Amino acid sequence: MDLAGVLLALLLVLVLVVSLLSNLLVLLCFVYSTEIRKQVAGVFLVNLSFCNLLLTVLNMPFTLLGILRNQQPIGGCVCKAVGFLETFLTSNTMLSMAALSIDKWIAVVFPLSYTSKMRYKDAVILMGYSWLHSLTFPLVSLFYSWVDYNSVYASCTLHLKEETERRRFTVFTIVFHSTSFMLSLVILCFTYLKVLKVARFHCKRIDIITMQTLVLLVDIHPSVKQRCLNEQKRRRQRATKKISIFIGSFVICFGPYIITRLIELLPFVTINYYWGIISKCLTYSKAASDPFVYSLLRQQYKKVLINIVNRILKRDLYPSSGYNSSLDTENDYCLHRTN
Repeated sequence: MDLAGVLLALLLVLVLVVSLLSNLLVLLCFVYSTEIRKQVAGVFLVNLSFCNLLLTVLNMPFTLLGILRNQQPIGGCVCKAVGFLETFLTSNTMLSMAALSIDKWIAVVFPLSYTSKMRYKDAVILMGYSWLHSLTFPLVSLFYSWVDYNSVYASCTLHLKEETERRRFTVFTIVFHSTSFMLSLVILCFTYLKVLKVARFHCKRIDIITMQTLVLLVDIHPSVKQRCLNEQKRRRQRATKKISIFIGSFVICFGPYIITRLIELLPFVTINYYWGIISKCLTYSKAASDPFVYSLLRQQYKKVLINIVNRILKRDLYPSSGYNSSLDTENDYCLHRTN
């Protein structure tokens, strides 16, 4: 194995370890905290972490073996099962992120009617659709024998073996990525841009009140006034940064791989081996980043983890104070920072 292959293998090992630990922590917080389990968004987060954990345990190791051996690491039947799971789990995680964005949109844009618009039953229905949608395409690909080891990506995934099937496989691939990646991306952009619009409105309203207060307090110290102005600037940027992370991480991690899979449908295009592995590792990196983007960096999850550590070390426990996670985004736009 050359140096590039070694570096790619090390990158995948790092992604695997981080993904395994972080997703386990999210599931541990869900089991430990009653407040988190009460939240409707917890259904989407658990489904997302569960799918990411399965992808980490059942798919990443075989891709790692494929890189190390530079050949198919497992038998045909097992490879088909692994490829089936990868297609299903990847699609399911995308739709779970779309469901989370819908939950945020309803919570921020319709806060007074959130409890009636987004109930546990509604969340279960959304996840049921996600599972049904995600199962359809791998079942079709398995029926047509389009699941096999693909050396370009060093993994068991969608793969065309017979040129006579190219037209049918091309239609299938376009429809699959359009109804998983593109559909999820459209939902993410629509919902989070609506959330950003509401956030900017609240920031503008708070800025007006702050400026009026500063005008009235003529004896206020210049350093205090400057801190208030700096907080105004940070508050305006905070919502934009969060929305950019939600959408940006989705595009950066999944985009290169999806575009590569679409480009390779052209019969005269040959995908570079190293680029194929890199794009594959990027999709796996989403499983490692999701727990931090959606859960572990939030104050509520930090408190739960601290309580778990204190219980393990037999220290005095802090009182667990939960708050509605669906209002996190809206609260971030207010003056009270929870960093």
